[in-house]
Amino acid sequence: MPDGRKGPMMVIGPDEGDSYWQPSPSTGYVTVKISPYNSPFDLFSAGIQVLEPGTHVREHAHERAHEMLFVHEGTGTAIIDGVEHKLFPGSLLMLGRYVQHRIANDGPGQMKLLWVIAPAGLEDWFAAIGRPRAAGETTPPVFTRPDTVGEIQRQQRFINPDQSGVK
Repeated sequence: MPDGRKGPMMVIGPDEGDSYWQPSPSTGYVTVKISPYNSPFDLFSAGIQVLEPGTHVREHAHERAHEMLFVHEGTGTAIIDGVEHKLFPGSLLMLGRYVQHRIANDGPGQMKLLWVIAPAGLEDWFAAIGRPRAAGETTPPVFTRPDTVGEIQRQQRFINPDQSGVK
């Protein structure tokens, strides 16, 4: 194939990418693997989220983004628009705009998720609420979200469960 038609490619190692410890209740970490900041891909971003046992991602939706989640390791529960779904390794969730979702790790070990979001932007959320993490670093004490989380949610166009209606 002529070089002008080939798209870009990337290979990203297990410990590569900007990584952030996450606040309670999502205690664990996120590593951003692909984003507009480290790649030629502007339309999406992707990464790994690790949830510790007994933790969860709060219920929310995205105003302008579609999100895909793939359970690589661990077990848990997703509540999607009020309906509970069991999650196992190999489970895939496709969540369109305004679809409320909550992900919980109710298994005995870590839950590892691959997330892909389009358009890109979720990486900014993780950086804004998290704390920088280095590969192999000892888990820090549990911490809470920043006091400015409401403003960060508005900037990131999150839809909270108490916001009703679809625009």
